[in-house]
Amino acid sequence: MSYDEVLADRIRKILLPIALEKRMFGGIGFIVDGNMAIGVYQEYLIVRVGAEQYATALKKKGARPFDITGKPMTGWVMVSQEGCGTKQSLEKWISTAMEFVATLPPK
Repeated sequence: MSYDEVLADRIRKILLPIALEKRMFGGIGFIVDGNMAIGVYQEYLIVRVGAEQYATALKKKGARPFDITGKPMTGWVMVSQEGCGTKQSLEKWISTAMEFVATLPPK
């Protein structure tokens, strides 16, 4: 399955060279210190927000539970183009992911 290359390029411009790219789950993930922080699946931005920020993140424009297997993953959200279409909105989501990943031990 393909993923939104334009969205992936937008992320690259912000995250590289601090993140490592890795193809996964039919999309692409961006790994920081060994932990996945953000990714692209089909046309969605995938954001690791953590359990504490999960409910708040779901209230944001374009956000929904990350569910590609029939079992939603708490602490992760999928964001439609509506919620990450501007540079500012994408940067906010990336910042949220980076803040959470900074709390995790490096792998």
